[in-house]
Amino acid sequence: MKHILLALLLLFGMTGVVTADDYELHLLRTAAETGNMKAQYDLALMYYTGQGVPQDYQQAVRWYTKAAEAGNMKAQHNLALMYDNGQGVPQDYQQAVRWYAKAAEAGNTKAQHNLAAMYFEGKGIPQDSVLAHVWANLAASQGQEDMVKKRDAIATFMTPQQIAEAQKLAREWKPVK
Repeated sequence: MKHILLALLLLFGMTGVVTADDYELHLLRTAAETGNMKAQYDLALMYYTGQGVPQDYQQAVRWYTKAAEAGNMKAQHNLALMYDNGQGVPQDYQQAVRWYAKAAEAGNTKAQHNLAAMYFEGKGIPQDSVLAHVWANLAASQGQEDMVKKRDAIATFMTPQQIAEAQKLAREWKPVK
């Protein structure tokens, strides 16, 4: 089917060389532009990594933002990373926290890990050891093994009452859908 479409494009006056990859990229871009969240995420990832397209962090931010706003938690996490590191956008810890929080609240363990660090360091949000412990505990309970040590390290800066509060909040936590 692809070959027929490509042949028709070439036959009816399209100049230059068109490959199957060009056609697939066109289909992906069209799906992304019409609001397909998975296509938006995939296109953003391609621009971020430079796979199949020239690497372009600004385009990655553009497409991650569209997918993140539609609720894609991987896009939310990746967009947060870009704001955290200043890739394709000026470094903005508040925006990083905003997107880490959305992904963390949806259950993304990597975002939970990073949100714990932001709360502990007070980057983009007031420092809060209780919430840092909560997010570290949630990430640890979902398989982020390195977070067990980080959670325990955070606890050394907390009172027993703060630890109890953090544990209660973690037990009561439910992912946002």
